[in-house]
Amino acid sequence: MVNLDQLRKKAGSQITTPIVQVLGKSGLKPDTLTFTGLVISFAAAYLLGGGHFFFGGLLVLLSGLFDLVDGAVARFNNQATKFGAILDSTFDRISEAAILCGLMIWYIPKESTLEIVLIFAVLTGSFLVSYVKARAEGLGLECQVGLFTRAERVIALTVGLLIGQVLIALWILLLFVYVTVIQRLLYVRKEGTKN
Repeated sequence: MVNLDQLRKKAGSQITTPIVQVLGKSGLKPDTLTFTGLVISFAAAYLLGGGHFFFGGLLVLLSGLFDLVDGAVARFNNQATKFGAILDSTFDRISEAAILCGLMIWYIPKESTLEIVLIFAVLTGSFLVSYVKARAEGLGLECQVGLFTRAERVIALTVGLLIGQVLIALWILLLFVYVTVIQRLLYVRKEGTKN
């Protein structure tokens, strides 16, 4: 049986390894990359709030790329710290919230109730995906399972923005973030009952 987590890591590694090597040798600090990703996400949110979905989508993708490589660069240069990991996770949540709120800003004046509700539900679900993982790890359980981690969420939203199908992307995100929450809860339940 194919292990989706291993397949995802292998695919991600093939994409990011060359970038990590270049950035790792550039002298840029991992925290600088983390801050840069956050700033780019704010720029994306600004564009999305103005209805510029294509260019906003490009910036969402670029911000997500910084999110993928900052921790890897830290490990590459032996600069990984607990604070860096928490800073990265915190900024990821802020970035995700900013981007989705940018979309919400676009839809509120249009009274697009469906899109507004979906955005709120997706944001809540995205936070729950991360919360369950963090809470499980705080209890000493490894919790890497789930279909839609941050990378998959970024890709799904980016594709929706680039092709002008935001509503479809939101439905996909809604479905799979809550599938991921359930997957993680079931995993923690299973692991938590082991002696």
